[in-house]
Amino acid sequence: MPIAYLPDRGVVEVAGEDRLAFLQGLVSNDVAAVRPGTAVFAALLTPQGKWWADFLVLAGDQRLLLDCERAQAPALAQRLSRFRLRSRVTVRDASAEFAVHAGWGGAPVPEGVIAAPDPRLPEAGWRALAPAPLPGADASPEDWDRHRLALGLPEGSRDLVPEQTVLLEAGFDELHGVSWTKGCYMGQELTARTKYRGLLKRRLVPVAVEGPLPAPGTPVLAEGAELGEMRSGRDGLGLAQLRLEALDGRALRCGEAVLVPRIPGWMALPARERA
Repeated sequence: MPIAYLPDRGVVEVAGEDRLAFLQGLVSNDVAAVRPGTAVFAALLTPQGKWWADFLVLAGDQRLLLDCERAQAPALAQRLSRFRLRSRVTVRDASAEFAVHAGWGGAPVPEGVIAAPDPRLPEAGWRALAPAPLPGADASPEDWDRHRLALGLPEGSRDLVPEQTVLLEAGFDELHGVSWTKGCYMGQELTARTKYRGLLKRRLVPVAVEGPLPAPGTPVLAEGAELGEMRSGRDGLGLAQLRLEALDGRALRCGEAVLVPRIPGWMALPARERA
């Protein structure tokens, strides 16, 4: 029942009486659902509808706490602050005040921390924000990395390309990262058009890596044609951005390795690609 402290995760605080309305008009999911014990997975997009950042939104005391990439937290806080206008909110990087944890495999949620089930998949367990690393954290960040790769969960900029990735290519629909009913938000038009017109041509797919782990960005080839590229990976597991035709069973080479797509049960693909 592992619990891991994740030092590469940070926290951005959004506080003030307009905090819900402020985020609601900016991010891809319905933050009205956030409350103690309930988190929301969401993304901040560019005005053109491309990925810029993603995070889990948890409820603190009169504030919303965005569990995000620690290296990106200062820029995320700065970017959100640009949209404050007359909103009665404050936005700041609060990473120094929190230690982010993940627990899975039936690990009990510690008491006295801000915690909620991971909203992406039940198998992902829970996330917790504590004032300091928990003494009961018995797993490593690498253990969590292997677990999330096995589940097929993207990990921010390790797997997504700022100002290029479309949310639905990265599974945000199936992973409960998009609301289709809440109303307008920045980048909504492209996200909706991609879904309702069936415009997806590629997906971020979990792969088994047979051979040396390719570096991120290494092209994926089949019969001499480039059909995608490697993203993050570890210990024979990885994620690769692949064109849908790469999922028809042909051999995929990436550097010195062979990639074997592992389509998880949560991922919705056209019937032909699933066959």
